[in-house]
Amino acid sequence: MVTGILGKKVGMTQIFDENGKRISVTVLEAGPCVVQSIKTVEKDGYVAVQLGFERVREKRVKKPQREDLKAKGLTCKRYVREIRCEDASSFKVGDEMTSDIFQKGDYLDIVGTSKGKGFQGGMKRRGWSGGGDTHGSMSHRAPGSIGASSFPSRVFKGHPGPGQMGNDRITVQNLKVVEIDSVSNTILVRGAVPGSNGSYLIVRFAKKKPVAPREVKEEILEETEAVPDAVSGTAEELVTQSNEPEGKDSQKKNDQETTQSEKTEETPNEETTKEGKEE
Repeated sequence: MVTGILGKKVGMTQIFDENGKRISVTVLEAGPCVVQSIKTVEKDGYVAVQLGFERVREKRVKKPQREDLKAKGLTCKRYVREIRCEDASSFKVGDEMTSDIFQKGDYLDIVGTSKGKGFQGGMKRRGWSGGGDTHGSMSHRAPGSIGASSFPSRVFKGHPGPGQMGNDRITVQNLKVVEIDSVSNTILVRGAVPGSNGSYLIVRFAKKKPVAPREVKEEILEETEAVPDAVSGTAEELVTQSNEPEGKDSQKKNDQETTQSEKTEETPNEETTKEGKEE
């Protein structure tokens, strides 16, 4: 089973639950994705399925990938990523995956690229409180001293400071699925998702939450209820029994009762036969 699928962020909106409580949700377009390649332990050293999402013109794809897809009879895709899995034997190149792998109540981990905000100072990027605003302070938003001169005479690695903000790979965990529309392949998840509208995402099952129990389709339940517990007889007998009218069984029972009563009237009693012999 593949643990995820590729998708796109459509935007944010709000819905109301049964109690009238407002829920902020993000609308995702998940799939359809096409299996472009399958990675195996023997050949690649790991097991994964390469998925492609959203068709694109051929000239937008590099020639080696384009020729490989042509040889497989596939079209070029804009967003291509690999999804790790334990067993990929059930998949073949060209298979299509949709949002049907998820259902209402599942928890998802969504991977995306955050919005880029350019070069920012330490107060916005790192949450510094800043210097004093009064009493003649000349340092308000500046970093100030970041290392002593005698020891260690340098700045420790990883010290927070100004720099580029955003444009990072972000994973938001444990977002609950509120609604799913399998026709349009859209998923509504509770909460915010990294990236701007139209950005591409990896949508996968949450690692820290168990998978919700799968729902059985109503069609399968109706078929199982229609079948009796024990069925005896050959197929021809069952067909003839099903074709017989409803009142035919009652007529058969009445005919059997009449024949039995006639037989009892025709056969004399044993006592009468014995008396006739003695006389």
